[in-house]
Amino acid sequence: MIKSMTGYGKGEAASDRGTFTVEIRSVNHRYGEVSVRMPRGFMALESDVKRAVLFLIKRGKIDVFIQWEEAMAGQSLPQVDTTLARAYFTTFNHLAGELGLLGQVPLSLVIAQKGVLRESSVTFEEEDYRDQLMSAVQTAVTALDAMRTREGEALAVDLSARRDQVAEWTALIRERTPVVVVEYRQKLKTRLEQLLEGAEMDEARLAQEVALMADRCDVTEELVRLASHFAQFDEALRLPEPVGRKLDFLMQEMNREVNTIGSKSSDAEITSLVIRVKAEMEKMREQVQNVE
Repeated sequence: MIKSMTGYGKGEAASDRGTFTVEIRSVNHRYGEVSVRMPRGFMALESDVKRAVLFLIKRGKIDVFIQWEEAMAGQSLPQVDTTLARAYFTTFNHLAGELGLLGQVPLSLVIAQKGVLRESSVTFEEEDYRDQLMSAVQTAVTALDAMRTREGEALAVDLSARRDQVAEWTALIRERTPVVVVEYRQKLKTRLEQLLEGAEMDEARLAQEVALMADRCDVTEELVRLASHFAQFDEALRLPEPVGRKLDFLMQEMNREVNTIGSKSSDAEITSLVIRVKAEMEKMREQVQNVE
């Protein structure tokens, strides 16, 4: 069953040290491309995240967002640079005296200065968090794949219905083609009779002209190839592996055959059917662009 390239998944993994939250979004893309945004402290695990995603998701532009929330018990108070704070306080007081300003320098002003408060430098080993992070990633990827599978099922139903409609119109073209030749012969014969005004008609020449016309508008080969493409298209929809590129190629080949049929025909009814087929196939091509 085919899969869509569009989807979303979320996963969490908690421990006494904190919680990883992973969100994954995917959209259409020609290849498989993974972009990871995660806290700098865990960047050493980025390649593991990408491998886990690409193991299940083969095609699409995939954005992975990873958040880490440390447990309260594990959080450290920020460090205060007392020397720097005292220097700021002295400078501000001196400036206030120079300007003739009254009042004390507020603590909030001193604390707001760069470098006065610093986050505690907590060291840890990324490897200690690998299993927890990968558990959250796996949950998110599984949810993403489930959504892509559901959307793929809907795509398969839509593509099959449109393919059936195209095949139905193609069958009408096949039925109409020999009738066009018969009608052409009758029109040509009537015209010649009017021009000859009772003179003897050259039946051999008439048959030759009809044969040439029949050869010019013969679309048997195109219809046979179209039937083959239809069968391959149906088979691809049932395959378990990614088939988006194969379906895209088949759509190009089908469109080429239909264009040839349209160029060969001068019959208004066949031309109308070709226009319908091409419009429906364009809708199919748009849908195929979203198949993994």
